[in-house]
Amino acid sequence: MSEEKNILYVQTSHDPERQYSPLVLAQSARAMDIKAIVYYLGTSLKVLKPGEAEKIKLGSFPSVREMIDKALEMGVEILVCEASKRMLGWDKVELIPNVKIVGAATLNDLALDADATMWF
Repeated sequence: MSEEKNILYVQTSHDPERQYSPLVLAQSARAMDIKAIVYYLGTSLKVLKPGEAEKIKLGSFPSVREMIDKALEMGVEILVCEASKRMLGWDKVELIPNVKIVGAATLNDLALDADATMWF
């Protein structure tokens, strides 16, 4: 019996056009029974502030918030870099529910353990 495959998607940007790819791919991975993790780093955290992801809706896609919620429902783990949160001066800033704040070293461990990594 083989181990479950896993893909790590790293989101580094807060550009609206770059929000969809990691979420679409992570949802696709889950539909294929592949473990998927989206790790938010640097300024990408801006879309995780309450009310921000709802403002981003491109083309015929749902809003980024709807995409995040769907990904979470499907079992995609969404992680947030704690050092990036501090870098932005957000020690007391709340983020959307159901995301997990983790240490920076977590990204290194995840990259080493992943079957594949993709950066956005």
